[in-house]
Amino acid sequence: MKSILKQIIASNKEVEKAEKLAVQTEISNPATKDSRRNFLRKSAVGGIALGSFMSMSIEDTVAQATSKVNRASKPSELKITDIRYCVIQNVGRTPIIRIDTNQGIYGLGEVRDGADERYALMLKSRLLGENPCNVEMLFKTIKQFGMHGRQAGGVCGVEMALWDLCGKAYNVPCWQLLGGRYRDKVRLYADTPEFESLDEFKQKIKFRTETQGYTWLKMDISIGMLKGKEGSVVNNKVWGGGFSQWSGDYNSYANTKHPFTAIQITPKGLEEMAKVVEDVRSIVGYEMPISSDHYGHFDLNNAIRLGKALDKYRLAWLEDMVPWQYTDQWKQISEALDTPTLTGEDIFLKEGFQPLIEARAVDIIHPDLASSGGLLETKRIGDYAEDHGIAMAMHFAGSPVSFMANVHCAAATQNFLALEHHSVDVPWWESIVKTTDGRKLIEKGYANVPLEAPGLGIELVDEEVKKHLTPKDKSYFAPTDQWNDKRSHDRLWS
Repeated sequence: MKSILKQIIASNKEVEKAEKLAVQTEISNPATKDSRRNFLRKSAVGGIALGSFMSMSIEDTVAQATSKVNRASKPSELKITDIRYCVIQNVGRTPIIRIDTNQGIYGLGEVRDGADERYALMLKSRLLGENPCNVEMLFKTIKQFGMHGRQAGGVCGVEMALWDLCGKAYNVPCWQLLGGRYRDKVRLYADTPEFESLDEFKQKIKFRTETQGYTWLKMDISIGMLKGKEGSVVNNKVWGGGFSQWSGDYNSYANTKHPFTAIQITPKGLEEMAKVVEDVRSIVGYEMPISSDHYGHFDLNNAIRLGKALDKYRLAWLEDMVPWQYTDQWKQISEALDTPTLTGEDIFLKEGFQPLIEARAVDIIHPDLASSGGLLETKRIGDYAEDHGIAMAMHFAGSPVSFMANVHCAAATQNFLALEHHSVDVPWWESIVKTTDGRKLIEKGYANVPLEAPGLGIELVDEEVKKHLTPKDKSYFAPTDQWNDKRSHDRLWS
């Protein structure tokens, strides 16, 4: 027994010698960050000396010597100390948040594109001093402050950053914390390029599919394309002759729900819209899925008429034909058409998806992780849909921070189909982050899942991010002490 112990101790001394050399090499490397260098020095001082193995049992000695746990921090003593932000000019505006801790490690998250960073900052007073690794408990604490659409952005951005922190603290990828992964790469779908002539479109599609490598495309089929074509729509002039879906006052076309506009599409209009799809399909072919979106605001009956006109082109899905809240109308549309139906990018929490899923009102759900509740809640939504025989695609239009949160969730969810990449033609988009394991962020139409990198697996490239800050707010992760104080009693029951 003593000879075995001596052999183990001798082996351990060789391991210790090699590890000390590796640590010193990393400390001496100019590329090593100060926070990492300080951590390595503290670990060297506070580490377990191999001589202490003499007082251990054989079993304890072997367990200690063979342990592969890399303690990037002391997770049980982590405390949230601040929430800071910057806002980049991407899809309008996209706030990125950073949750800082007492141990120098931090987590990155993102408030949904087009939303306000204050949705996240108002949560700070509820989170200060808490352990960020208690993700589910903290999510239950703050989820009451989220709502459908962009108003969920703060809760979801915080949830992303908490998982990033937790993964870094325990030195594992976020997908591992969600239960493991089903795939090593995540399929992406991208918009078809805009075009004025079919010859130009052919060249752009060739670039999108052959050079960029995308195997799933998406196109807009809007009644906006009928502008100026007499006899294509009914009741357009009362809305000023335009079809802007994105801006206007409370009583504008943009803010009037589909059943209440009285817009109808004539046979001529349907032919015009179908012709655009036919042209795209003739160039792309039938092997590649093509999804569709942004039709305009018209009622259930016209949605069915348009869907039937497009059925023969075998589109991957018809998206958001009516508002997501109308479960019964969605069921009618789905039952009337052969083309799959899809909605969900504005729905908050699993509870919001349940009526659609339980009624099987749509064929595919489409959460935006930055609105649906973050990584764990979106996985739960996907799992619930899977139980009902419904697949899940994922909507996304933000920065690489939220993108990677989506990638981890997609990797961990079995019924996942494809993830949107909205900024595929933005040249600087990938440059604002670097992967912590050296992998490519995107390769030939697929996102690479970080197999070993802890947390989300990315860090910001500060000098690049600063180039793309919104002109109205050039601050960069400045302290936010004005959000420290909690002034309300938040309990929802008596």
